[in-house]
Amino acid sequence: MLSSFTPPRRVKIGDAAAFVGSTPRAIRHYHEIGLLPEPERGGDGRRRYGYEDMIRLLWIRKMADAGIALDDIRAAFTTGADSDEGIAGTLERLEETLAEQEAELRRQRAAVRRMRAEGSRMGLLSDFVTERLKDLPEGSLRQSDLDTLLVTERIFGPLGAAVQATRFIALATHPALREESDRVDDAEEALDDSIAVDDPRVAQVAAERHAFENALNATIEESGLDEDDDALFDTWDALHPDDEGEADPGSGSHKARSMSVLEAVGKMPYDFSPARLRCMELALELSLQDSPAT
Repeated sequence: MLSSFTPPRRVKIGDAAAFVGSTPRAIRHYHEIGLLPEPERGGDGRRRYGYEDMIRLLWIRKMADAGIALDDIRAAFTTGADSDEGIAGTLERLEETLAEQEAELRRQRAAVRRMRAEGSRMGLLSDFVTERLKDLPEGSLRQSDLDTLLVTERIFGPLGAAVQATRFIALATHPALREESDRVDDAEEALDDSIAVDDPRVAQVAAERHAFENALNATIEESGLDEDDDALFDTWDALHPDDEGEADPGSGSHKARSMSVLEAVGKMPYDFSPARLRCMELALELSLQDSPAT
């Protein structure tokens, strides 16, 4: 004959934790934050949990597994679990939060897919910039080109980087121009800290930079790339009709700027010597001299 079995009226914390799939430490924490009332203690001074305690523990476990914060669970019980009013409000807020998290996960997954499809460096740029570069032959852009565009997008947003991409399109499709660009870049890099700002080489390299920029701009105009730039502004305005051209630096998404252009430039380190900075100033002065008087 099978012996009869009568369940205990109260159980120890270890048995309570095992039944609900939790741990004694977690249950003690529930007591500390006021989520679970302290139960009666047995003759040995240990907590003993009854049927209602187990129901509350099961509620807590199920709600926590659904992603509800312990503070929200406590608030729901305080509001009144019997009417479900507190729990319903908590679940509504949780669903909104999960929807936001789901949207963020979709954005992150799309970004990872883009990096895999475009290449890790190209994929770091926003769609608006990569669309500008899509017709270039594979491998025609250098890693340094993409790094420069990444910095530009952080400072001036996707529109600014897409406009600057015109420069690299011209270099990528005109080998002689790229060769001259490399030569001038090397000359500027040679203006290190050992060169005085009034060294004749500084003015010479500035003149070479000025001449190269004129040649580059002429190539851009002759190839019709400047017209593509005009179309970029129209496309941007169409995509963001309620915007004044502001975009979050460093983000493919369209948001308010987190910092001004001057702030962004001031936070980006550039290892330029005084001679090279002076060279840049002289090249800018030459460009201003070419500009028509207003």
